[in-house]
Amino acid sequence: MNTLAMAEFFNDKTVLVTGGTGSFGEYLVRHLLKFSPRKIIVFSRDEWKQHILRRDLSAFADRLTFSIGDVRNFSTLLAACRGVDIIYHAAAMKHVPICEENPMEAVYTNVHGAFNLREAAIQNGVQKVIAISTDKAVRSVNVMGMTKAIQERILLFAHKTDKTLFTCVRFGNVVGSRGSVVPLFKDQIDKKEPLTITESDMTRFLISLEDAMDLVFTATTEGKGREIFVKKMPVARITDIAAVMSKALTGREEYPMKRIGSREGEQLYEALVSEEEMHRAVERNDYFVIYPYGERVSGLRKKYNEYRTDLAGNFMDRNAIIRLLKKTGWI
Repeated sequence: MNTLAMAEFFNDKTVLVTGGTGSFGEYLVRHLLKFSPRKIIVFSRDEWKQHILRRDLSAFADRLTFSIGDVRNFSTLLAACRGVDIIYHAAAMKHVPICEENPMEAVYTNVHGAFNLREAAIQNGVQKVIAISTDKAVRSVNVMGMTKAIQERILLFAHKTDKTLFTCVRFGNVVGSRGSVVPLFKDQIDKKEPLTITESDMTRFLISLEDAMDLVFTATTEGKGREIFVKKMPVARITDIAAVMSKALTGREEYPMKRIGSREGEQLYEALVSEEEMHRAVERNDYFVIYPYGERVSGLRKKYNEYRTDLAGNFMDRNAIIRLLKKTGWI
């Protein structure tokens, strides 16, 4: 990433981050501060997390504004979008079992919230909206994935305007994000509890927050509207992650593990680009771009069937997992 070029891009711009106190949203806010935009608005419904973040980033008080609100509430969101140039939409319900147990709550946040954001952005003449999506939106079998898939369509198929462009980014599991497997294993090891393994052959795409940011800012600067940017990512077996973490943190070659079976809504493997989308996708150095229906592109269907964890062919060995976990500070 060219920091000077990004600083020039964000010069004199006002940026709104929905879900700005979530694990991804907060990291995004901290990253944006490096580019010195005119103002960053942190929009979320958690007043305590806003208080902590405001205190931690007090040195940037002249460029940070905090707005309490929920994407479910259109009037609050509409007001927050006034004068905004760029929106990063990170607010979402993301925890698969919780979404399974509370499907309408996921619909209100992930679907209605996306519609509210779209209308608020258009009415305020926002230049660009970059929405954070997930591999679970592809071949979705759970409520979280289904609602995120609908979110993509609400934003990407928004009626065209002269001013507002909508782009999505998709990636897999961000290492260390709240609710993900790495902090779960770390907590269980700290408590000297067995590591809970759902299925021994479960695989997941893994990405560091830093690499996720690269994709987000690539989509910001290169997106022309209605595309989906997808990061190429390595694949890890959950059992390998468990073995690496337990040995690194305890020194034990054999750490107790307990198979608990898949939770409701969980998949054995996950996909980032579907077979149908491959007809509309092009390949860059380390990412794909999926273009909207009707765009004339060569497509990658002959080269790839689908881009998913059991077909991607880039499984991480344990040394690669060690390097990633060290890089992200978990071991």
